[in-house]
Amino acid sequence: MSGVPPPSAPRRVRPVATALRQGLSRGPLWIGGLLIGFIGAVALLSLVWTPLPPGKLQIVQKLKPPLAQGLLGTDHLGRDVASMLMVGAWNSLSIAVLAVAMGAFAGTLLGVAAAARRGWFEAIAMRANDVIFAVPPILSAMMLGALLGTGRFTAIIAISVFMVPVFARVTASAARQVWSRDYVQAARGAGKGGIRITIDHVLPNIANQIIVQATIQLGLAILTEAGLSFLGLGMAPPAPTWGRMLADAQTYLGRAPWLAILPGLAIALTVLGFNMLGDGLRDLLDPRERSR
Repeated sequence: MSGVPPPSAPRRVRPVATALRQGLSRGPLWIGGLLIGFIGAVALLSLVWTPLPPGKLQIVQKLKPPLAQGLLGTDHLGRDVASMLMVGAWNSLSIAVLAVAMGAFAGTLLGVAAAARRGWFEAIAMRANDVIFAVPPILSAMMLGALLGTGRFTAIIAISVFMVPVFARVTASAARQVWSRDYVQAARGAGKGGIRITIDHVLPNIANQIIVQATIQLGLAILTEAGLSFLGLGMAPPAPTWGRMLADAQTYLGRAPWLAILPGLAIALTVLGFNMLGDGLRDLLDPRERSR
């Protein structure tokens, strides 16, 4: 018997193209997560510390460029731009998160109910969604502002109402596919009711799609909140928001362009971060993507 050990089975080497594709597919998830993590950390930090009180007026120091007065300069009233951006991050993110959470909750309930009941209930629910979706959130905020007054609550309600039909459509479409599966039919044959099937089988199987949709909608909510604040329909002054900072900067674009560039960049990076995070989560949570 020879003392030479038998050759081992050849090690399977993953193709380089597959490895590169999978690495690149995770890139948006990491980049988006880092962007949103950084902006979220800044927003939370603003609750306990800012370089200066964001509402502190220093008229003699107005329109100072970055590094000449503070890290990012001052605005037309001498307020510290860095402090306003930090507090604005919290105000913008908190409104967006609350609005999307409320819209996702209401839209998911409506979507799973429509998929479970079908027939006339589904038809009425989907047509009502079409009507709500046709009304822009800016117009909703104007109507609510006339009734309730402008402010955080009005902005949250206006954005959340706009989110309801988005989540209802996504949820209803995904839930209908789950209802057609064999294991759901078996559960119905075993005597389970619609509510129990929805809780036990439908919601767990569509949760990934709801999470991905919510992440993407957060970027749209940030844009919508900025638009409402730009038009004076968001949070009431003197609370800083990125949209109001853009509105205030219009008059000073020639003298102090950083007043528009900095909040505009904050909005753009936040929306980009949420979109990349949503794309990355979709690739990660999609079984077809994982199997590649």
